[in-house]
Amino acid sequence: MPQDERDQDKTTIYDVAEHAGVAISTVSRVLNNSQDVSDATREKVMKAIRELQFRPNRTAKSLAQRTTRTIAVAVPTFTTPFHNEFLKGVRDRLDDADIDLLLCDLDWEAPRATLLNFLERGAMDGLIVAGLPINEETAEDLLTLGAPVILIGSEWPPLDSFYWDEEPGARLAVNHLIERGHSRIGMITTPHDNRLRNARVNGYKQALDEAGIDFDESLVVHGQTRKHDGFSEESGYEAMTELLAMDEPVSAVFASSDVQAIGAWQAIRKAGYEVPDDFSLVGYDDIKVSRFIGLTSVAQNMHYVGERSTDVLLDRLNNTGSDEPVSELVEPELKIRKSSGGE
Repeated sequence: MPQDERDQDKTTIYDVAEHAGVAISTVSRVLNNSQDVSDATREKVMKAIRELQFRPNRTAKSLAQRTTRTIAVAVPTFTTPFHNEFLKGVRDRLDDADIDLLLCDLDWEAPRATLLNFLERGAMDGLIVAGLPINEETAEDLLTLGAPVILIGSEWPPLDSFYWDEEPGARLAVNHLIERGHSRIGMITTPHDNRLRNARVNGYKQALDEAGIDFDESLVVHGQTRKHDGFSEESGYEAMTELLAMDEPVSAVFASSDVQAIGAWQAIRKAGYEVPDDFSLVGYDDIKVSRFIGLTSVAQNMHYVGERSTDVLLDRLNNTGSDEPVSELVEPELKIRKSSGGE
């Protein structure tokens, strides 16, 4: 097809990479003005960009245009303890840096549209984005931003990323309860069919199967409150109330977030029972309050992730460190406390 007939809006970074005969990561480096690209390769990529009339998203302005750099952090919400832990890690790393910080609330319902609208409103030199469902179309938006991007909770080469495998974390939690002698274990989850929810349910199932315990679908429950996509104290309270009303009650509960576990704990107390004497309880995330109330939890180390992702972004902005994409799988850790009979 002649170039003048090409739908320029449909030309992608993948087309540029194929036309230039290089990897997508190389095109990304050229767009981000990385030093780790030979002059010959850079010219080959730039030639492909010209020939395809590719128009990268230049939301990010050149660093030379202003004296103070700006980075943006996008998260699904600022009001959950889970994301607050992450933001504290980012803030701690920026304390001594002359950098302005922009925050974007992604919105649970339409995160990609919200992010694109945010990016169009202002310039930034780098972006950290957490909890964004990633596919080829979204990756294209980020790869052509014209600024370094760090993904949190997703992996998509050649973008830098920090992510989790949810199934092993859920297995840790349920195996711990099984080792404590429990065989009828309830799970509190969320109402939506998505990757995170399904992975944690799968981990729950796997732990039961490995222990020879039949999976009972009726023991996997969720609350009716949809706030924060179901990750809330209210939702946990409602789900635990349902488990308590069963003819054959559970003896232990695995909640897919600490805030749900906290709500469940309140429901247990209101019904006249105690944790862990009557019910053992394990959460997920290991938010700060969990350490003070004695909630056993699967730690995702969000403060560490906030610090490390900011370090990587600063390296990208300063053209320091390795130019290879960072792809770090953050291993879950079980923190055993009194809610499951620990110290």
